[in-house]
Amino acid sequence: MEIIGRITADATVSETKAGKKVVNFSIAINDTYKTKGNDEVQKVVTYVNCSYWINPGVAAYLTKGTLVECNGRVGANAWTNKEGEVKASLTFHVNSIKLHGRSTGGNATTAPVVPMNAAPAAALSAVADDLPF
Repeated sequence: MEIIGRITADATVSETKAGKKVVNFSIAINDTYKTKGNDEVQKVVTYVNCSYWINPGVAAYLTKGTLVECNGRVGANAWTNKEGEVKASLTFHVNSIKLHGRSTGGNATTAPVVPMNAAPAAALSAVADDLPF
């Protein structure tokens, strides 16, 4: 299964009792549709809780607003809370992650732009004279 969306908060790394690390994050998937007989566009946001067990180092790249594509499978979790109520949730167990773009939030810094060395004008005109068209 494949999902594409934006990360809702910076990823966190947790450790199990056995010492295995897991990266947890949530993705917001935006969708739009029109109902039959209505031209008004409806917007729906679905939030998906994700877990990634392969490499905890990826958590540094999974920051709020980053557009990601995840492949994996859906898993069901069931438990009984302190009040004795049965609860359940779905988790997307991620096998692979592709980063498609980082958020440019107000506090993000950009890398400095390094200008390329300009070629001398004489060298450019010599190349232009040698072109076959």
